[in-house]
Amino acid sequence: MAPNPYVLAADNPAALLALLQEDASLAVTQDEHGYSLIHAAASYNHIDLLRKLVKDFNVPVDLRDEDGETALFVVESIEAAKVLVEELGLDPSLKNDEGYTAREKIEAEEEWPAVAEYLKTRGSGPDIANGTTNGESSEVLDLPPVPEGLQITVGTMDEEVAEEQQPDPEFRRRIEELAARSDFQTPEGQAELRRLVEEAVMGGGLSEDRSVRPRQE
Repeated sequence: MAPNPYVLAADNPAALLALLQEDASLAVTQDEHGYSLIHAAASYNHIDLLRKLVKDFNVPVDLRDEDGETALFVVESIEAAKVLVEELGLDPSLKNDEGYTAREKIEAEEEWPAVAEYLKTRGSGPDIANGTTNGESSEVLDLPPVPEGLQITVGTMDEEVAEEQQPDPEFRRRIEELAARSDFQTPEGQAELRRLVEEAVMGGGLSEDRSVRPRQE
C-alpha cells in the first residue's frame, strides 16, 4: 500500500521528501477538501519541508483549499508564519471565501494569539512587509498598529521636507533593539513597543539634540 503523503507531511517530513524525489508530481496534490502538503507542512511547523515544497518542487505558496484558505490560515507558530510571509512571499492580506484574512480568522478562533499579533505587524501585503512599494525599494520600520486613541493622516510631502524628517536614529535604534529581544512577541514586548511608538507619534522626541522644523506658511 502506497504511503499517504499527507500523513507523512504531518509525521515524517523526511520520508515525504524521499517520496517526492521519486514522484515530484505529488507535491501539488490536494485531497477532496483542497488540503495540500504545503498546508500540512505549515500547520505542523515543518519549516524545512515548507521551504522545499515551494523552492524545490514549485508548489504555489498561495495554494488554496476548498474554503479559499492558504497555508497561512493554518499556521500555529510565528516561525512558520514568518517563513511564509517574509521568505516565501505569501500575501497576508489574501482573504478566504468568507472574506476573512488569516489574521482575522485566527483572532476570531482565539487559538494562536501570538501568530495573530505577528500578522498585525506585516501590513497589507508582501510588498509592504518586505519594505518595497510598487517594485521600488523603500525603508520601512516594522511597527505595531497605531496606539488606541491616536489617528494618523497619510499624505505626501516635497523632497526637501522629507529629507529633514527622516526617522530619528535613536528611535530606530530602540525599535531594532526591542525587535531583537526574545520577548518581542509577548504581550509585554508588544506593550513596550506601543509605548515607544506613542512617544514618537506624540512628538516627545527620543534624541536630546532632535529639533522640529517649524511649519512654513
